[in-house]
Amino acid sequence: MNLQLKPNFCLSKLMLAAAAAVLINTTVMPLALADTSSNGTTAPMQCATGSTPRYTKTPTGYLMVLRMGDNAFKELTKLAIAEKIPSASISGIGFGNVKFGFWNKDKKDFDAKTFNSVEMASITGSVAWKNEQPSIHMHGVAGDSTFQAYGGHILDFEVTTGSMEITVIVHPRRLERGIDPCIGANVLGI
Repeated sequence: MNLQLKPNFCLSKLMLAAAAAVLINTTVMPLALADTSSNGTTAPMQCATGSTPRYTKTPTGYLMVLRMGDNAFKELTKLAIAEKIPSASISGIGFGNVKFGFWNKDKKDFDAKTFNSVEMASITGSVAWKNEQPSIHMHGVAGDSTFQAYGGHILDFEVTTGSMEITVIVHPRRLERGIDPCIGANVLGI
């Protein structure tokens, strides 16, 4: 279906989300979206609350939108348990404080460094299981206000200003993660 909008045609973001949901046959769980009034001006978004839904179902999995104060690992863990996700690939973008790790093979542990108030240009990873709990594995690249970039294994991520959007593509097979004795690190088993 080819939709063409005229330049002065205004729809609220909620109406656009609902129309898109109908086209792809999903459920819309709106966040605190901007409202377009009858005079064509857009009201500012309202702050999300703790009861705001964090994700919505899509044809391939889920779309998660996190807000200020949310921890990406905790929210992805909750999603994996609530929706009984066997395994998944994840990708995302967002603003926050990120703790990166670089694997130190001699220590068999991560050398860690935290970067505050960064914009994640790219997040990629997977969801699997370890000891009957979700095991989230993410890597990413972040940039700061001087346009310096940093990257590595993400050990922790808390959303600050703005938001974080994560696409979760669910796979049908349950995958397990375990310690590889040769390298001493968690490895995804296939």
